[in-house]
Parts: sequence; C-alpha cells; structure tokens
Amino acid sequence: MAKFVIFFLASALCLTTLLHFAAADADDFDRFHIKGSVYCDTCRVQFQTRLSKFLEGAKVKLECKGRENQTVTLSKEAVTDKDGNYEMVVMGDHEEEVCEIILVQSPDAECGEVNNQEFLRNAARISLTANDGIVSNEIRTINPLGFMRKTPLADCPQAFKELGIVPDVIF
Repeated sequence: MAKFVIFFLASALCLTTLLHFAAADADDFDRFHIKGSVYCDTCRVQFQTRLSKFLEGAKVKLECKGRENQTVTLSKEAVTDKDGNYEMVVMGDHEEEVCEIILVQSPDAECGEVNNQEFLRNAARISLTANDGIVSNEIRTINPLGFMRKTPLADCPQAFKELGIVPDVIF
C-alpha cells in the first residue's frame, strides 16, 4: 500500500510539473520580441554597402492590418539606439493579419528619403504568430531597412566596382 501511495504522489507531482511547463510555453506563444536596424543608403541602391551608415534616432513603426478589410489592428513605434538598432515587444497572436515594419522618420536631413513605389517599398513583413513553423517564438529579427541619401556619395562607383556590379544609378 505504501508503494502505491508513493507512486501515486510521484505521478501527481510529475503531471503537475508538466502542466506548469505547458502553461508557461503557451503564454510565451503570445509574446514576440522584434529586433531590427536602420541604415542610411548612401549610394541610393536600396541595399547595404561598405559606405552605408547606421542611424541613431530613426523612427520605425510596426503596423498590422486585417487581410480582408486592411483595417489597422496594431500600431507601435520604436526609435533606434546609437548603433542603429531598435527593439519592441508585441503581445498577442496576429496570424490573420499582415504585419510590417515601416520607416517613419530619419534623424538625418540629408538621408531621409523613402521609396514608396509598391514594388520597391522599403518595409519588412513580419510573422507574429506561433502557427508559422518558426522554431523560436520569442525573437523575430527583421532585415535592415534604409533611408536613401538625397545624392549618392562620390565613393559609390568605387564601392560598386569592388563588388563587381554596375548599378542602375546615375552619378
């Protein structure tokens, strides 16, 4: 009888522990930590080069919209630190929404242009759901986003030559 009681108590303890861990993991599925960076596209090519500079004080906005009616369901802003990085925490599952990080404001007057043509739109889509096959539900790292400089730097043609590319940019 004593063995049965010990076995029963041990089983109950294990089951309680498992339920506690399962409940903790379920809560984590609704919390997303977003990380990204913002740079100055000094050559106006819409990708980073060795001449690109990360921007301190740039504003970005996370915006989620309903797939059907495009109604904004979530909007949250962040500002970059001295290294050009930003972070934000978002609660809730947004599986049925389209979420993007959008450039809002540059701290550099010379480097503040955003291309708004739909096929070149400088925004990064982000999945904010635990039901997407991504192993880590906690951290979402976004591709760097860049504001464009009004006029390309004089060193840009040399930087392109080093990369072995000929951009469609007039200097």
